[in-house]
Amino acid sequence: MVRTAKRFVFVAALGPLAYLGWGAWAHALGPNPIETITRETGVWTLRFLLLTLTATPLRRWTGWNDAITFRRMLGLFAFFYGSLHLATYVWLDQFFDGAAIVKDIYKRPFITAGVTAYTLMLPLALTSTAGMIRRLGGKTWRRLHRLAYGSAVVGVVHYWWLVKADIRPPRNYAIILGVLFASRVWFGLARRRA
Repeated sequence: MVRTAKRFVFVAALGPLAYLGWGAWAHALGPNPIETITRETGVWTLRFLLLTLTATPLRRWTGWNDAITFRRMLGLFAFFYGSLHLATYVWLDQFFDGAAIVKDIYKRPFITAGVTAYTLMLPLALTSTAGMIRRLGGKTWRRLHRLAYGSAVVGVVHYWWLVKADIRPPRNYAIILGVLFASRVWFGLARRRA
C-alpha cells in the first residue's frame, strides 16, 4: 500500500514540471515565459520544502507512522525544483554571466536570500541516502537536517522580498511555517515533561 502511494506521490510531484514543459511547448506560459518558469519552480520548491517539514508533525498528531516514509522523497523534490529555479536564473536570466550573478547576489537582498536558501538545502540533498545516514549516525544526521527549517525560513523571506504588491502568498507560507515551528516546540516540550 505504501509503495503504491509513494509511486503516486512521485508521479504527482512531477506534475509541475510536466505543466511547465507543456506550457513551453504550447507557448502557453504568458508574455514572459522565463519569469513564469522562475516563479513556478521557486513556489514549488517552497511547497515541497513545507510538505517535507509536515511529515513529522503529521505522524505525531495522527499516529500515521507511514507519513515519515514520504519525507525523503518530498525533500529531494524540493531540492530538484530549487535546482531548476536556480538554473533558470543562472542560464535563462543571466546567461551564465558570473560577474553579473555575483553583483546581483550582493546588490539584491531577495537574490541573496534565495541563494542562501538553496545553499542550506544542498547538504540535505547530499546526505539523504541511507549510506550517508549510517556514516553520519542518526543523531548527527537529524541535527544536520534541521537546516530544512532554516532553508524554509529564508525561502519565505526570499519570496516575500520578491513580490511587489500582493504579499498574501508568501504570508500564507509564513503562517504554515509558523504552525510547523509551533508544533515542533510543542512536541519538544511534551517530550521534556514526559
